[in-house]
Amino acid sequence: MTTDPAHHGALNLALLRDRNDTAVLRAVRAAADRGTSRVELATRTGLTAQAISKITARLLADGLLTEAGHERVAGQSGKPRTLLRLVPGSRSALGAEIGRRGLRLLRVDLTGAVTARAEEPIDPDGGPGPVLDRLAAMVRALTAASGTGGVLGLGLACPGPLDTRDGVLHQVTGMPSWHGLHLREAVRTRTGLPVVVEKNTTAAVLSRPGPDDRAFVHLGDGVGAGLVLGGRVQRGARTNAGEFGHQCIDPAGPPCACGARGCLEAVCLTALRAGRTGEAADALAIGVANLVRLLDVEEVTLGGDALLADPEPYEGAIRAALAARLPDPHWQHVALARATDLAVPQGAAGLTLARLFG
Repeated sequence: MTTDPAHHGALNLALLRDRNDTAVLRAVRAAADRGTSRVELATRTGLTAQAISKITARLLADGLLTEAGHERVAGQSGKPRTLLRLVPGSRSALGAEIGRRGLRLLRVDLTGAVTARAEEPIDPDGGPGPVLDRLAAMVRALTAASGTGGVLGLGLACPGPLDTRDGVLHQVTGMPSWHGLHLREAVRTRTGLPVVVEKNTTAAVLSRPGPDDRAFVHLGDGVGAGLVLGGRVQRGARTNAGEFGHQCIDPAGPPCACGARGCLEAVCLTALRAGRTGEAADALAIGVANLVRLLDVEEVTLGGDALLADPEPYEGAIRAALAARLPDPHWQHVALARATDLAVPQGAAGLTLARLFG
C-alpha cells in the first residue's frame, strides 16, 4: 500500500483550517456582548492578521458571522475597527433526552438559546424501536420549517451504563430490552444527522459553566451523577463514570433492578413510590456527602424530575448531611445549585455545538 503525500498534506491543511476556524468562532462567541474586531481576534487566538482576514472572510460568506458596527480605539487615529458577531440563527443544534418514561427534544441556536422544544411520553416496556422511531418523527417535526440543512447534528443523552466511544448501551436498569443496542448508529440511520451520545448526567454537568471541580446529581426515574474534576469531564476507563446510584448505602435494603441490594437508587425510588419524600431525601443526602468526601468537589447541582418537583426537602437534607459528615464544613464549603428541567437536553445540544466551537 502506497502513501500519497499530497493526500496527507491536504488532510493536514483541512485539519489546521478547521482548528483555526474553531478558535476564531470561540473567540467571537466569548465577546458576544459587544462584538470583537479582527485585531482583537488576532491577539486572542495567536493567529496572524492575514490568517484572521482569510478565516473571517470565509465565516462571513458562510453566514456564521456578520459585521455589526464599528468601534474607535481611544488614542488611535485612522479608520474605526469593524466589529464581528455570531449570527445565532445561521445554524442550529438538536439535543435529545431519552428517559425511561419520556422523550425531550430541543433545538438551540449558536448561543445555546432554546428556539423550539417538544416532549412526549413513551412506553418503557415497548422496546427501543418504537421509541427511536418516535424520536426521529420529533426531529422531523422540529426541523420541518427550515429542514436539516442548517442543523449541525443531534446530541443524544440517556441513562447508562453507556459506552460513548462505540455508542452502545449496557444493562440500563429499567430498560432491559435496550441492552447491547448500538444507539448512535440506530439514531443516525433514522435521522440522517451526525449523532453524538452521552450519559444523561454527564450531559447535564456540561450544560452550564461552573467550578473546575463539580458534580451534577440526578434523581428522576433513576439516580446518577456527572463529574467534572480539575476542569475536565470524567468519563472513566469505559466512559461509564458516574454510576452514583449504585453505591450501596444499606446492605439489607430493597433489591435494585441492577441485581444488588440497598443501592442508593433502589432506596430512593422505593421511598418515593411509597410517598416518603423525606426518606428519599435523607438517602440522597448520604450519597452526596459520600461523593463530596471522596472527590472534594466544590459545587453540586441538583436535577431530575423527581427532585425538581419538590426540591426543598432534598436541599435541606443535603446541607444537613454535609454539615454533619464533613470534618470541617467551613473549610470544605460546598455550593448547592438547582438545575432546570432542560439541563440534560441542553447539555446534549451543547455537545453538538462543541463540534463547531471546540
